[in-house]
Amino acid sequence: MSKFDFNQLWTGRVDQGESPELSMRLHQWIKPLSDADSTGLAVLGFCSDEGVRRNQGRVGAALAPNQIRQVLANLPWSSQYPVYEAGNLVSTYQDLESAQLQLASQVTQLLSQGHFPLVWGGGHEVAYGSWRGLADYLAINNPIPQIGIINFDAHFDLRTPIKGANSGTPFYQIAQTCQEQGWPFRYCCLGVSEMANTQALFQRAKALNVSYRLDKQMSLLDLPEIKEQLQQFMAQCEHLYLTIDLDVLPASVAPGVSAPAARGVNLEVLEPLIELIRTSQKLRLADLAEYNPNYDQDSQTARVAARLFYSITGGSHE
Repeated sequence: MSKFDFNQLWTGRVDQGESPELSMRLHQWIKPLSDADSTGLAVLGFCSDEGVRRNQGRVGAALAPNQIRQVLANLPWSSQYPVYEAGNLVSTYQDLESAQLQLASQVTQLLSQGHFPLVWGGGHEVAYGSWRGLADYLAINNPIPQIGIINFDAHFDLRTPIKGANSGTPFYQIAQTCQEQGWPFRYCCLGVSEMANTQALFQRAKALNVSYRLDKQMSLLDLPEIKEQLQQFMAQCEHLYLTIDLDVLPASVAPGVSAPAARGVNLEVLEPLIELIRTSQKLRLADLAEYNPNYDQDSQTARVAARLFYSITGGSHE
């Protein structure tokens, strides 16, 4: 776990002359995890872009967690739900697999303490560590955990890790682990781009019974049908893990990502779907991946990521 200056990252505006209880911002509310006195939301950074490098993408996602925190700091926050800072886990060069297992251990610990972990990647290699942490936690009391993975992403990320894990392999890794353990593999990928996935990946998705939807099938007019597909998928699952690759958004909305999308899915479609997942009472864990500050413009993508954080957590209105 890397050390960083909590007070330097979590600082921001303090509104004067307003009702204090109605003028709180997240930096005034969040506490270090070491000061936790009750269960709550735990924010954890996964500083890794080794998976992106191995996948021949644009590196820089390792810088994302701290950059996003600086944007999150000024979010209005009046919720009575505690929020804790769990620090950063750093993936050192060429040690990705160990970092994924360290992340899994940290997520399991947070869940065991009763917290809701929200993990900031990093590349989408974060997904295997996040999922593994939830699976290990659930397997303590249930030998066959019933987890549904919902991924908003332009990519299936079902590639075979021939030369080690990378940002394009996490859900194949999960599928393999499920097969080894005799667990069901339930995966829903929404926003898939035909331009970003080979026919081999579409065939693998079909063989693994993946529920998916193309980006061109995710307009506002499609929203009722998408909700129905999502509801049917969630009904099969006892627990949900939500992961969002920011490259699912149009490049004009999220330019600061490892692989910008030519088309993408708009926020006006994503946000109602996230609300549907959040209010299902089954969501146990979430992460966001592939933000790359090196290619962002005026922190635009970081602000989008902060808005998605707000959608996942319910913001200040829960």
